[in-house]
Amino acid sequence: MYFSRTNGIKKDSDFRKVYKHGKSFANKYLVIYILKNRSDTSRIGISVSKKVGKAVTRNKVRRLIKEAYRLNIDNKIKPGYDIVFIARVSSSNASFEDIDKSVKYLVKKTGVSN
Repeated sequence: MYFSRTNGIKKDSDFRKVYKHGKSFANKYLVIYILKNRSDTSRIGISVSKKVGKAVTRNKVRRLIKEAYRLNIDNKIKPGYDIVFIARVSSSNASFEDIDKSVKYLVKKTGVSN
């Protein structure tokens, strides 16, 4: 991945841990789960279900979320968190500006930004 200070959450068990123990916040396009980890780096996971659309649509939404995170949030989040973004069905028709605003709003709402 091309995140500067973050790694990806890859394992299903890691996703489940964040879902079970993390705090969640949501808006029209995204849901965010956030959990403090015992590391000095943050990790990000992105989940886009088949309900959002076919593979092309899901990958587009995933790329939009990654880019919004990379441009705005990566350097502003305190290190040491596992963050999972879940795309809602309405995100399939969202523009980059919509996703960007959504990511900024949710991260601000979590209170983990510097």
